[in-house]
Amino acid sequence: MLGPNISNQLKKTLKTSMDNKEIAGANLMVIKDGNEVFYHEDGLADLESGRPIARDSIFRLFSMTKPITATSVMMLLERGDIDLFDPVSRYIPGFKNQRVEKNGELVPVSREVNIQDLLNMTSGLVYGGIDKAGQHTDALFLELGSRLFGENPMSTKEFANLLGQGPLSFEPGASWQYGTSADILGAIVEAVSGMQYGQFLKKEIFEPLEMNDTGFWLPEEKRVRLTKTYQDDGEGGLKLYEGSHLGIVHQLDRNPAFESGGAGLASTIDDAAKFTTMLMNQGSLNSVQLLKPRTVQYLTSTALTDGQQKGFDTWQTLCGHTYGNLMRIMTDTRKAGIIGSQGEYGWDGWLGAYFCNSPKDNLTILFMIQKKDAGTMTITRKLRNIVFSSL
Repeated sequence: MLGPNISNQLKKTLKTSMDNKEIAGANLMVIKDGNEVFYHEDGLADLESGRPIARDSIFRLFSMTKPITATSVMMLLERGDIDLFDPVSRYIPGFKNQRVEKNGELVPVSREVNIQDLLNMTSGLVYGGIDKAGQHTDALFLELGSRLFGENPMSTKEFANLLGQGPLSFEPGASWQYGTSADILGAIVEAVSGMQYGQFLKKEIFEPLEMNDTGFWLPEEKRVRLTKTYQDDGEGGLKLYEGSHLGIVHQLDRNPAFESGGAGLASTIDDAAKFTTMLMNQGSLNSVQLLKPRTVQYLTSTALTDGQQKGFDTWQTLCGHTYGNLMRIMTDTRKAGIIGSQGEYGWDGWLGAYFCNSPKDNLTILFMIQKKDAGTMTITRKLRNIVFSSL
């Protein structure tokens, strides 16, 4: 177990954040040498009703979905079902004859986007912006949202094909930019496996790992455990947020046609810990082997060229890190702005779900909150600094 001083410091720091109305509630877990050494929950899952955060509270993962998507791709790679240099158009026809914006003009790409580009966010796909690629993506998300609750919702594959028909922000492999790549990977897994993406994840990852509370939607009996999302109210407090961002049905009360490999999953801290522990155990958990050790080693390794790294280096709070296979990887502990270890990896989500695996320390930190535009918050860094400084 963590010592009483460290435990008390974590609890006090978390409570201060809630007292300051930065977050409504959270749960935090630390796993060391394969054992849970700290767990704490505090605050509310629902400010309006007073329902507290519980160990089995369900959180929307948003981009913490991405490492699970990368794992599903590694499973296909390990089986010989795909090659990372396969052009995306082999599986998603909309990616044929792509164009890229250069000097305001659209010209044919010098080479096709491939699966490796998607895994490393070097594809030229973006989440929005003022260039032609960004405008196309914004318009597509608007259409996705407008059809979300209608009779003809957009499917995972339709989204991927329509996205592929738009321009790229840069030549495949030329730079790095965070974007919709993981959503396309989910559609590729569908095309290769012949299953809906959610079915594949359930059969190949969630059921073997007994991640029984993880999925793209919640049956009625689980919805009472879903944590509500809050945002700053502009006056130092919190107010409810209920928007369906990036085509994710916020209430998770229906089986979605669009299963977002980049943002769609919901989970509990215990389920997330099963996934992160599987990675720490070189692909195995409780005698179930999802990936082989060499595959996990590849999955968690750095991938960017020097030129691509320049794009990633614009992410100020990730100084001292690089990127690969839909995760951050710490490369320079002196520049990182947080206490940590070389080779640690993980990712976070738009609403604040966060994990870090540090193989060097045999340490995992999991933190679950639901706050609009959270990502990795100040409170997240404070908590992990307390843990890492105590090692």
